Amino acid sequence: MNAICEKKLPEKIEKPAFHPEEDKEGFLDDIAKDDELDLDVKEGTAKLGVALKVEKAEKAEKAEKAKKKYSASSSTNRKEMDATRLYLREIEFSPLLTAKEEVYYSRLSRKGIASARKKMIECNLRLVVKIARRYMNRGLALLDLIEEGNLGLIRAVEKFDPEKGFRFSTYATWWIRQTIERALMNQTRTIRLPIHVIKELNVYLRAARKLEQTIEHEPTSDEIAKLVDKPVENIEKMMGLRDRVTSVDVPVGKDNDRPLLEIIPDQANPEPSSILQNEDVMANLEVWLNQLEEKQRQVVERRFGLHGYERTTLEVVGSELGVTRERVRQIQMDALRHLRKILESHGFSEELLLND
Repeated sequence: MNAICEKKLPEKIEKPAFHPEEDKEGFLDDIAKDDELDLDVKEGTAKLGVALKVEKAEKAEKAEKAKKKYSASSSTNRKEMDATRLYLREIEFSPLLTAKEEVYYSRLSRKGIASARKKMIECNLRLVVKIARRYMNRGLALLDLIEEGNLGLIRAVEKFDPEKGFRFSTYATWWIRQTIERALMNQTRTIRLPIHVIKELNVYLRAARKLEQTIEHEPTSDEIAKLVDKPVENIEKMMGLRDRVTSVDVPVGKDNDRPLLEIIPDQANPEPSSILQNEDVMANLEVWLNQLEEKQRQVVERRFGLHGYERTTLEVVGSELGVTRERVRQIQMDALRHLRKILESHGFSEELLLND
């Protein structure tokens, strides 16, 4: 064992020489293929890197657009909230009036003293805010609701009679609610509905909500009609008025790439094929009428208003041609039968034929 350990290792290990001419096993070809593979991998990686950069840039651009859109909407909402908070902060220091103060200032207001009228309004602005909050999320912003409610408050101050013994807040609540509800009716719909129609619709909607809580499903028109004791047709007609008006230019489809106007069928106008077919019939009508007998052609022209004649009754045509009403009807039927055969021979539909 010691003898083995005492043997010296060579200081340098020489690598075996390699001669290309002796490459019988094709080692050089394998190395070349490996180099080509490395080159392809590098090119593919570079292309993938470019694609990833492009995709990353597109995602960043979309995110930036969404961020700007959100920032714009949030900025608008923030401004509205700031204005609302500023208004609420201003009116929170207005003290409420006692019953005696209400009588005192309202009497002065009825005498035309502007300062008393202003005092009545300022001290009840918080009442308007309290009522306006109940009508949020119905199409108008809170500040708009408060503005409309303030108009009702001003009207209540002008109309309030302190001698009847009621508190002003009780009286003003009715005026505030009325002005807010009228504003919702007039400003939140593109097509305005009459007040009495909206009130009737609200009755049915309240009945529907009440039923939904008890029967645990969306109530039908029959169930609502039984509850309010009204005809089903009336319920269906009024409930149909809830639908909101939509612009025909609103984009629709999976990609929102086409407006609604392009996919709505026009029920008033006929199909283009029918228009062309009618034009062909009118172009050949003169020739086909000349194939009828003289009496038949005269009856058809007068009965259907052709060639300058006005549409007339069987009696008038009979008096003009000197025959009876029944004879005119028989001549007309023979003429239409003849025209029907002509149309069929030319490949046209019988629906294009003139009839009573």
